[in-house]
Amino acid sequence: MADLITAGVDVGTGAVKAAIVRTGDGAAPAVLGVHRERLLRRDPGQVAELAFESALRAAGVPRDQVTYVASTGDGDAVAFRDGHFYGMTTHARGATLLCPRARAVADLGALHARVMVIDGHSRVLGSRMTSQCASGTGQFIENIARYLGIRLEDVGPLSVAAPRSEVCSGICAVLAETDVINMVSRGIPVGEIVRGIHESIAQRLAKLLRMVKAASPVVLTGGLAADTGLRAEISRSLAADGGTPLEIVADPMSVHAGALGAALWSAHRLRRLQSRGAGEARPEAAPAK
Repeated sequence: MADLITAGVDVGTGAVKAAIVRTGDGAAPAVLGVHRERLLRRDPGQVAELAFESALRAAGVPRDQVTYVASTGDGDAVAFRDGHFYGMTTHARGATLLCPRARAVADLGALHARVMVIDGHSRVLGSRMTSQCASGTGQFIENIARYLGIRLEDVGPLSVAAPRSEVCSGICAVLAETDVINMVSRGIPVGEIVRGIHESIAQRLAKLLRMVKAASPVVLTGGLAADTGLRAEISRSLAADGGTPLEIVADPMSVHAGALGAALWSAHRLRRLQSRGAGEARPEAAPAK
């Protein structure tokens, strides 16, 4: 079959990610363009359209050359989608694209975190999710950074450079924020505060990875995958618990893993439709699955 250009649009709580991918028989998938657009209280449908158009421009691809568009996350916001895939499915496939050796995924989102065990075909074999408390999420870290008066991109480096961590509550966001306020009033250095927050989050993630019996490598996806401080604390927590050593992997495109996975599953679905005699016609929009 000829090469296919497909797209994935991942509508999260804090941002929309879009990816344009080209696939062909026997050839490795090529990422043509990606884009991330913060929601910032805007209409998710409008932001999804903007993210998709921006990814198309980054790819240098006209819209009419995209054969199939799949949503993931809040699929209802993507009015122009042809189909939908579950978030665990898309993050698993995106993680495998970024790291073909992947055997586990930690999806670190704005309002939740989940870990998955996968096989070499991106199939999810088991999963666990954090509690609904926001203290282990990207939104919580963003709120703390704002309170501390530091840029979000500086949180990781400050944490890594800190010589020690200041213990922070991992029970709930309210208690953790109270801890941070007290730390600031006591003059605790910012780096030690954020390292303590990372340590609290990492300990919970490490427990989840042990619960699902994760194997190496573990690929981080989602917005917090870029947080070097959190990555360091996850590795440290896993090393300290006496369990099997686990390799933690992050990629510069980890934040786009869900969108990339949706685009790749789009190509897979379309090729199956074509092989069943559905022809080259663009499929009708499919319900969420």
